[in-house]
Amino acid sequence: MALRRALRFDPGLLHLRATAVSMGTVLGTYGWALFVEHAAGLRVDSVVQAVVVASAFGRVQRAFDRTDRLLACAVLPCAAAGGTELSTLVQQHPNAGDAVFVLGVAGAIWIRRFGTRATRAGTLVVLPLIAVLVVPSGIAPTTGHERTAWAAVIALFAVVWGTALTWAAQRTRFVPAPPAAWVVKATPPTRGGLPASTRMALQMAAALTTAFVVGRGVWPDHWAWVVLTAYLVCSGARSRGDVLVKGAWRTAGAAAGTLVASTVSGSFGPRSDTAVVVIFAVLAVATWLRELSYAYWAACVTAVLSLLYDWFGQSPGNLLDTRLAGIAVGAVIGLAASWLVLPIRTAAVARARTAAALAALGELLEADWHDVSAVRRARARFGHRVDQLALATAPLRVLAALPAPRRPEDDALRAMAALQGCAGPLDELTGVLAAAPAEPADDPAVTLRRAHVAAHALAVRRAIGRRPQPPKTPGRATAAGTPSAVPGAAAQAALDALAALDSRLDTLTRLFAPPSTASAPDSTTAATR
Repeated sequence: MALRRALRFDPGLLHLRATAVSMGTVLGTYGWALFVEHAAGLRVDSVVQAVVVASAFGRVQRAFDRTDRLLACAVLPCAAAGGTELSTLVQQHPNAGDAVFVLGVAGAIWIRRFGTRATRAGTLVVLPLIAVLVVPSGIAPTTGHERTAWAAVIALFAVVWGTALTWAAQRTRFVPAPPAAWVVKATPPTRGGLPASTRMALQMAAALTTAFVVGRGVWPDHWAWVVLTAYLVCSGARSRGDVLVKGAWRTAGAAAGTLVASTVSGSFGPRSDTAVVVIFAVLAVATWLRELSYAYWAACVTAVLSLLYDWFGQSPGNLLDTRLAGIAVGAVIGLAASWLVLPIRTAAVARARTAAALAALGELLEADWHDVSAVRRARARFGHRVDQLALATAPLRVLAALPAPRRPEDDALRAMAALQGCAGPLDELTGVLAAAPAEPADDPAVTLRRAHVAAHALAVRRAIGRRPQPPKTPGRATAAGTPSAVPGAAAQAALDALAALDSRLDTLTRLFAPPSTASAPDSTTAATR
């Protein structure tokens, strides 16, 4: 049943094919790290760091374009070198190492405020830092600073090798190309207050600081379990609802993975080649099923860590109670930080992303319809922003399935459904404009209807932002009151698509607009902007 559900979740096997590329990156980097380990006289902790960095990079690189990859060639080797030095600092000076770790992770989140490129650079910085938490305690790292340069070399190999594999996979259409930078460009914030990235950075700093204090105080030999769980619960959380749902899935999955791994503890023995094969197989399953549910991903990754401990000769079965307790405490710390430290409301995130999607719709309506490429760019941007809205409302869909007397999340879900329903009419409209752009663009009836729909979308955006509507100028003709000649086939198709869009906007009007302004505005609003 789980396999059938997974296949339905990935009908075109796009995620499975992307996983194959990611694992190719991991295995190639693993082979290179083994060669470097033997040639340079390093220890196995360098190989573990290489696998962790390559695994995470293989997943995040799916959205990278050429500029991002050039950025990765500079950022990831430097971050890997810094992570190597940090692991030594944590071993020799725990308090200073903990402080640097917290500042590094929080800073990587804070720089997201500077745009998409900065967000991806921050993600690359965090990858080697997380590797510090993965190496089992008691494993002495390679001494000296010579391994720092080798860590940078291995990370650079991971970027180059992963880029080559991804380029070949995209050229052969084995995996789709990532969206262009102009598609994923974030909308600038329009309201005051602390940016979401600053809030998330402070939440992460509070969670990691508390996790370090509790972990080192209660489990001095296994503090990393608490810190890693707190990081996983807080990382990537877009809102309070998001961190609640993901935290629950991640905690349940991590506990399940620990229990399963404890049952096979000792089956392979220290330094077993079979255990290495199983580790990579489970890691591939984790990468594939990550998009299906964080529970699967957390369970598989935790099982991988337990198998890694077993490979080092530290049986996880003997530490089962301690590990489960550390996971539970780390999860509570992560949830508390996200809910108590400058929390981000789920409804606010949904409203902001709904407004961003409507802005992309308005961009298409206001574009020069003679310019087909501009229309297609606006259509692609609208689709991306609706996908981002779906991610923001994903926890609401889970919460909506629970029995509750009130469902405040229903409005956000209906808004998302209305915007997703715009995809069909927009595809039809884009197709009409691509085939015959001049006829709809020059038809008076289409022009008025287009202005009416644009004004309607703007009115909904103002209602979402709780801004008053601008005053209307009397004496302007409305779309419904202006006669026109019988439209041609292309113009009629455009009118039908615009009418379908208008009906979807009516749903959003009822959800967000005050009762006195619930009716759709006419083209007068557009004419007076």
